[in-house]
Amino acid sequence: MRIARRSATRVAASSLVAAALALVGVQATAHTASAATPTKAACTTENTKLTVEDVRRPINHLLLTATNTGTKPCNLYYAPYLGAGAQAPIQWLESSKPQAVVTLAPGESGYAGIGTFSPDGHSGHTAKTLGVSFANREANGAVGNAATLNLPNGGTYFNSSAYVTYWQSDVYDALFG
Repeated sequence: MRIARRSATRVAASSLVAAALALVGVQATAHTASAATPTKAACTTENTKLTVEDVRRPINHLLLTATNTGTKPCNLYYAPYLGAGAQAPIQWLESSKPQAVVTLAPGESGYAGIGTFSPDGHSGHTAKTLGVSFANREANGAVGNAATLNLPNGGTYFNSSAYVTYWQSDVYDALFG
């Protein structure tokens, strides 16, 4: 009777150890595979061309376009950090957050819509340039150097209600999404 209990205990313990080793083995394999997988670089001013243009619709909007000029894909994280003249940084439009990071293959473009003002805003001014920085993967700072773009029509009016959308892979989503 004692021998049967010891054998059953040993079999159960052996099974538990084998299962634990198998689990550790699977995790080690998965970790090694993910560590070997190359990650895409962030889009920066070094591998991306930025342009800003006035759009006919919707009114009081600009379109910011980032085109990958590099030889490898890059990621557009979150939304661009924007500054229009002396105004405080332009707020991100949270309702425009996409379900995934926008990845640009070489030659592809991503878009962000900029709402410049609304009647609800206050403290307006006309800015001649737009400062643009790319957000890092954690959205707690910028990556790469900032760019300064000339705004269309010799300057654009902004007020406190100005916003920028998250990066989008489609122009329509950036402007109307």
